[in-house]
Amino acid sequence: MSDSIAQQISLFRTLIENRRFNDGTLRVLESVLVSNDFKSLLQLRSSLREFMRHESLRVIHEISDKSAEHKLLILDFFVRAFALADDIECCLALRYEALIMRELKSTSNRWLQVSHREWVTFAEHALENRFYSIARKACEKALSSFQMSALGGRETDDFSKNVEIEKIKRLVDVAVISASSRSVQAQAAEYLKKKTLKHTISPPLVRKERQCIASTLFRDGIKKRNVRNLQEHRSLQQIYRSPHAE
Repeated sequence: MSDSIAQQISLFRTLIENRRFNDGTLRVLESVLVSNDFKSLLQLRSSLREFMRHESLRVIHEISDKSAEHKLLILDFFVRAFALADDIECCLALRYEALIMRELKSTSNRWLQVSHREWVTFAEHALENRFYSIARKACEKALSSFQMSALGGRETDDFSKNVEIEKIKRLVDVAVISASSRSVQAQAAEYLKKKTLKHTISPPLVRKERQCIASTLFRDGIKKRNVRNLQEHRSLQQIYRSPHAE
């Protein structure tokens, strides 16, 4: 790692610790993540993600009594920061948190209201990144928001309304099917893993011993059948000869 990159990392950490959540801090982060060395970039991203996750939790706790507007500005900053660091999980989690906060506060602040299109866009992004459960919840929010808009007379016509509803329902179906498929694949993988582990643990001698026992039982069965056939044959001979002996 070059001295300039190390200085930029130190600057970024200092800005975050001093709670400077602005575009300037994001530009510093962006400059840090410009690297020609792929391996170094992966390590750097991992380190920065861990730092930002820790700090974001601390900051969210610190601003718990602040206004909704202030909280949303902080959440938006971390959403953009995690996006730059390619931390999709945290990025989506904080976006969802911001949308839920806006929805809760929209009763007293109309400008915070979340449109159904915002929920649909979020659901699409969640699906693309395989967060099926949260995508389905976002679709449910989209339908609820759409119905509220329709009741308020803000939608245009029945055709547009049906198109939007069908789009949301298709997203729900994709989320449900994908989640189910993932569950089946996970169960199959777990079964194969256990099966492989079982065969790996079983020593060859045990399998050979079982094979020997099985083959011995098979041969004993043949011998017993032959003995029974011989006994039946002798019994028939005795019955056949009895009248002649008299």
